[in-house]
Amino acid sequence: MSLSKRAFAEFIGTFWLVLGGCGSAVLAAAFPGLGIGFVGVALAFGLTVLTMAYAIGHISGCHLNPAVSFGLWAGRRFPGSELLPYIIAQVIGAIVAAGLLYLIASGREGFDIAGGLASNGFAEHSPGGYSLLACLITEVVLTFMFLIVILGATDKRAPAGFAPIAIGLCLTLIHLISIPVTNTSVNPARSTGPAIFVGDWALSQLWLFWLAPILGAILAGFVYRSVMTEK
Repeated sequence: MSLSKRAFAEFIGTFWLVLGGCGSAVLAAAFPGLGIGFVGVALAFGLTVLTMAYAIGHISGCHLNPAVSFGLWAGRRFPGSELLPYIIAQVIGAIVAAGLLYLIASGREGFDIAGGLASNGFAEHSPGGYSLLACLITEVVLTFMFLIVILGATDKRAPAGFAPIAIGLCLTLIHLISIPVTNTSVNPARSTGPAIFVGDWALSQLWLFWLAPILGAILAGFVYRSVMTEK
């Protein structure tokens, strides 16, 4: 499969992740009487990855996330020469999805973009008011564990065909833990899409949601490669 086709699959997959995950948070989480709440949003993010893993996993590997691409590179599962095309496709997919979500959400009377469009934040922009340090630790550790699950579930020694289920459920669990802390990133592309439209604080705090997930992912790649693989 050509790199351009694989990058396009990453665009589609990341578009779906942001539209499904952030869309559930913006449109459905607090809907009067029928809101899905934190649990529903967590499930939505997990389901986007689960569905796309089966849809495009055989095409692009279904990274949907620059941190995942970096982690797979660190684990020697992905060539460094393809990092930039994958990341560009992922970020563009996230931005297009966030733009579409903004168009949909702004069709409701009283919508205010200052509400964040499911943006990630720390300190006064953390849903639970968590500090910068708490948010940094959360994003590094949870992305580290996400990559450990991805690397383990896709290992040639693992049972075949079950990786999307494990990865989707892991992302659901991650959201159940950290929505109150950072609104859950573990994905720089997912953070970038909404931040582009919110601007202001969301853009000024975006650096954390690139640094922490990529750091956690690279650490996981090195750890898995060094400790959990056969020599």
